[in-house]
Amino acid sequence: MERVILHCDLNSFFASVELLSHPELLDLPVAVCGDPSSRHGIILAKNEHAKKYRVQTAETVWQAKQKCPSLVLLPPHHHLYGEYSRRVNAIYGQYTDLVEPFGIDESWLDITGSMHLFGGDPVAIADQIRHRVREELGLTISVGVSFNKVFAKLGSDYKKPDATTLISPDNWRDIVWPLPAGDMLFVGKAAQKVLGQYGIHTIGQLAGCKREMLETLMGKMGGQLHDYANGLDRSPVHPQDYHEPVKSVGNGTTFPQNLTRWEEVRTGLSLLSDTVAGRMRRHGLYCGGVSVTIRTADFKTFSRQKRLDAPTHLMKDIYHTALKLMEQAWKAPTPIRMLTVTALYITESADSFQQLDLLGGAKAKKSEKQEKLEDAMDAIRGKYGKGSISYGTTGGKVGWDD
Repeated sequence: MERVILHCDLNSFFASVELLSHPELLDLPVAVCGDPSSRHGIILAKNEHAKKYRVQTAETVWQAKQKCPSLVLLPPHHHLYGEYSRRVNAIYGQYTDLVEPFGIDESWLDITGSMHLFGGDPVAIADQIRHRVREELGLTISVGVSFNKVFAKLGSDYKKPDATTLISPDNWRDIVWPLPAGDMLFVGKAAQKVLGQYGIHTIGQLAGCKREMLETLMGKMGGQLHDYANGLDRSPVHPQDYHEPVKSVGNGTTFPQNLTRWEEVRTGLSLLSDTVAGRMRRHGLYCGGVSVTIRTADFKTFSRQKRLDAPTHLMKDIYHTALKLMEQAWKAPTPIRMLTVTALYITESADSFQQLDLLGGAKAKKSEKQEKLEDAMDAIRGKYGKGSISYGTTGGKVGWDD
């Protein structure tokens, strides 16, 4: 049985919410911007009338006014957007428990198992939801109806505002393949540029490429895009309270000046390791491995990783592992532009760590002492701010006793 997925997209969401309080502006070009009094304010949203003047999101107020001198500017009210987003998702939730928000103004609904309760016609259900949102909230949505998430989203973008588009197993090639490649989910400007260099401008041309060629050009993402273009997306619609399991916790920084000395590198690794460890402790997570990524001044990037003997969320363990990896991978004074420390193989349990430590009493006591130290530092930072306490360095070495 084919799945039935809806993608519901609120039309001109921020502007539409603001116009609920300004019905006298409904027939005028309106934009919501960060600072209407500033010539350098940014356009956050615009209504359909403003779109006719080619006013674009993220351009400056000055640019928008050049295109549309009569443009009415309104300040944002983000608390209202959050409230209306909750209300519209509550309506969606009356049709299925599988409602996955995609940003504040878009959601996927999997109605495969529930549409028989509402007549069994997915297009009629989409129209019913559109009618309810319009009548109950005063907002409009566009809905894509399809057999996977990627095509459902293409459907909601296909015709706006306040419309339903069906992309079915029978018609999808006729509708989807002529569309620009950039219309498809996850094909951003960088991907469009790469594809364009090889004459790939439409989704149909993308679908016709060899998967291996796309993987060579774009890595794993290339293969994924090939599947999407050929209607092979199988990603599930997750319920609203679903959280993807954490696979890694990392922190990286590009330094104001290139690092060329070991004391600079040790200090950088110390700060990054401290941040990563703190994040894991806050969320009750442990890591079973560490990786270090180095980008040199000539933009060459390489990584090294190492498994740990036991899970940890202590800065000291992460730092020492990162330092060992660095000693294997880097020779001074090769200039380093960027460093990243990442905790891998994330788990919510430290049972194996504790069991291993019981075999060595001195090691267990040392780890317990370090745990208390880092917990105390967390408490101080929580009360006085992140910068209130940090590990000191002495002669380029992180200040603790081994």
